[in-house]
Amino acid sequence: MALFKSGNPALQEKAYDGTIFQGLTTGQEMTIKGTINKFGILFMLMLASTLFAWTQFQKGGDPMPFMWTGVGGIFIIGLVMAFKKDWSPVLAPAYAIVQGLFVGSASAVYDFLYKAKYPGLVAQAVGLTLVVALVMFVLYKTRIIKVTEKFRSVIIIATASVMLFYLIQWIGAMFGATIGAFTSASTPLGIGFSVVVVCLAALNLLLDFDLIEKGAEKGVPKFMEWYSAAGLLFTLVWLYLEILRLLSKINRN
Repeated sequence: MALFKSGNPALQEKAYDGTIFQGLTTGQEMTIKGTINKFGILFMLMLASTLFAWTQFQKGGDPMPFMWTGVGGIFIIGLVMAFKKDWSPVLAPAYAIVQGLFVGSASAVYDFLYKAKYPGLVAQAVGLTLVVALVMFVLYKTRIIKVTEKFRSVIIIATASVMLFYLIQWIGAMFGATIGAFTSASTPLGIGFSVVVVCLAALNLLLDFDLIEKGAEKGVPKFMEWYSAAGLLFTLVWLYLEILRLLSKINRN
């Protein structure tokens, strides 16, 4: 899942290396406005597939095929796009669609599990995600929080550590081993872990905003708008899922 975050290779500043000259020679350069437009398209595609997966579950469908399709698609498409950035105009929309399948099915499962005791869990997670994203954008634009190289390095290392931990957990679960069970518990430690990860996901938005801005300043080629928009979408989805997880833990108490 970490392929499209500024704490991962896709939106690290070096991801733009080797593309600058191409943008200058073709005259088709990345712009902030263009990236915003591409993000809007990807967001709508993700929303459509999210609603589709959600509706299928509400009709009694099995959510697992959608979840596994989403996970597999996110990994495979993300990996290809990381090495073939110029394919982004085609791959980014597909990436948004498979993300939506995962988000929709996961959200439907959470809603089913908690709607009796905590109706509106998913709606609250969506609302909080949008509020946090807006706050982080304001903090970035006003330069209340400045993205320095040291700041970037700390966030990247922390993000990589969390993703590695999640990967180890997932591999362990495949073999029947329980690793770091405290992260899923509704204990103060488990809730504290989720709070930290939510904050980390939010801070990654600052890195995304900064790298998109720098990409436009450097004049990287137009296809990087799709690439960067996909990265921003991933961070936003990650933030939403972590907030959803946090709310579910709080609700269990």
